[in-house]
Amino acid sequence: MSADECISQSDSKEIPVSGNDSEGFVKTEEYQTVALHDSKDQPNGDCSFSVMKSNTGNEPAIPLTTGGVRLAPAQDLWSTARDKPVKLRMETSGLGSEPPMTIHQMFQATVQKYGGYPALRGKKEGTWVTLTYKEYYQHARAAARSFLKLGLERFHGVGILGFNSPEWFIADVGCILAGGLATGIYTTNSPEACQYVAGNCEANVLVVENNKQLVKILQWAEFMKLGECIPEAELDAVIDSQKANECCTLIYTSGTTGNPKGVMLSHDNITWTATAAGLMTSLKMAEEEIVSYLPLSHVAAQVHDMWICMRFAVITNFAEPDALKGSLANTLREVRPTSFLGVPRVWEKMQEAMKSAGAKSSITKKKIADWAKGIGLQASYNAMNGDSSVPWGFTLANALVFKNVRKALGLDRCRACYTGAAPITKDTLEYFMSLYITVFELYGMSESTGPHSISCAEGYHIMSCGKVLTGCKTKLDKPDTDGNGEICFWGRHVFMGYLNMPDKTEEALDADGWLHSGDLGKHDKDDFLYITGRIKELIITAGGENVPPVPIEDALKEDVSIISNAMLVGDKKKFLSMLLTLKCNVDDNGDPTDELTPLAVEFCRQHGVIASKVSEIINKKEPAIYKVIQEGIDRVNANATSNAQRVQKWTILPRDFSISGGELGPTMKLKRPVVSKMYQEEINKFYGE
Repeated sequence: MSADECISQSDSKEIPVSGNDSEGFVKTEEYQTVALHDSKDQPNGDCSFSVMKSNTGNEPAIPLTTGGVRLAPAQDLWSTARDKPVKLRMETSGLGSEPPMTIHQMFQATVQKYGGYPALRGKKEGTWVTLTYKEYYQHARAAARSFLKLGLERFHGVGILGFNSPEWFIADVGCILAGGLATGIYTTNSPEACQYVAGNCEANVLVVENNKQLVKILQWAEFMKLGECIPEAELDAVIDSQKANECCTLIYTSGTTGNPKGVMLSHDNITWTATAAGLMTSLKMAEEEIVSYLPLSHVAAQVHDMWICMRFAVITNFAEPDALKGSLANTLREVRPTSFLGVPRVWEKMQEAMKSAGAKSSITKKKIADWAKGIGLQASYNAMNGDSSVPWGFTLANALVFKNVRKALGLDRCRACYTGAAPITKDTLEYFMSLYITVFELYGMSESTGPHSISCAEGYHIMSCGKVLTGCKTKLDKPDTDGNGEICFWGRHVFMGYLNMPDKTEEALDADGWLHSGDLGKHDKDDFLYITGRIKELIITAGGENVPPVPIEDALKEDVSIISNAMLVGDKKKFLSMLLTLKCNVDDNGDPTDELTPLAVEFCRQHGVIASKVSEIINKKEPAIYKVIQEGIDRVNANATSNAQRVQKWTILPRDFSISGGELGPTMKLKRPVVSKMYQEEINKFYGE
């Protein structure tokens, strides 16, 4: 089918815009479908991207200028209108005073100096295919002209739904160059959520992955040719009209309660944050390489994989769509990235896999590993505390164990490993420290264009999320006697506002322009930031005591290794209770099964129980396992700061939490309101209701 034939069929009544496994349809009459991948290019022949279009609008062609600061007049620090610019939080000196840039200016600066360097690498039929920065830029311009041909209007959305790929990047950047608002949509979204986002951002175009669910497909190659009739000067005019303090990207929150909010990010939000984060982490121009696998609709992945990479001429390698189901390990070994960002669950899975492999080793190898890990942990703590000395035997431990582990993980070239988007346990951090791998914690939110505080080799403390991003400020609002207050942000990374939501925007941004995070935290004497809880997650008991759930949950998971997830409940109740899940294997779709993981099976064996399934333990209420869990809870309770913070009842759920099940968000963060609703019956039993 030709491109013209596809365009003529834009009156479809039902076109699916769901994720890889959803079956719903979104009714629409204004969209045009386009596929980013030909089916034959995909391992299973079932991935494509579609585009849907609306009305056209042309702007007069004017000469393109590449240099200079471009700002639109603005009086306010915030905006909820798609086309209203904001006043930037400029500083008088330092990084916060750097001249603002548009996305195009940042991209062009990289292309002019590093155009021949590799930019994007993805696999096609099992072979790595590379685009240089010059080719990436040319493709983005071609996509931009095609979006204009399809009728993309200024400040209207291009929704992109699909797994990470060069086409995702090209569609996103092309949308911005064409004057649209790039909008990632989670592949795990329901059809209703897709409908809401598409409507809220007033999308002229939707880019949707999944060939099976498309009624009409305009192949990506054809889409890229659509704009050939659009003069380059017309695109240049749109690019030249863009201002650094105008919106260019929407990041939709995952919407654990109510509809997701559209976080408006300006050109300057992105370009300044990319610069600041890269400089603070000592990135070297055109020398870095990463793997892209976390959902690009999430701010962490988008800023890390797309924008920081563009700013510092980094090579972005795209993992396979089943990365989180097991193939990520192979990609890491192939690519050997120079830095790696993993959400806590990724690090936990690595830890479990290595422990499982270690359990099968000979007694001699186990003894060597244990000896080496003791040395590695001490060496890591020395480095953290500014002591450059290493324990006796470190050189041998490094040669026998640490180097081999890093090579097996694909992290032998990795200068920095990061974790963010959710809390991580001390147990996991210390496990990697024992292998002489430091995992640096990051902290931020969509509303701060990703990072607000960063741990790095130059400064980190375990369980701290580092120091404030250079050029930004932190304020702790209404601190208590222990120094815990609400963490508030100031800087050029602070978002513009929530699209069409002035009330929600006023809740997040105070009258002075500080962003209120909703997180509780405190600083130590060296200004390292520690997250101590989240205001909305605080459990307020019937007696009026505030209980942060995460420290209690993490303490139990560290104490009883068979536990996978734990969620504390007891809001407005007389005592606390806990929902628990056990560690189990997942199937090919990433869904939890009834089978215990090898480590969980070994845990059972060590306690005199022969079991291979979760159901076996629950159905028998296996006394030895229930006893060891209760003993773990007793130990956690012994360290409680008050009686109100002790767990009195608990139950094991038959199924572990997962993204597909709805209990976890796209970055595997626990969705407490969803879990509470799903397991209301079990919770009621705790309290005789």
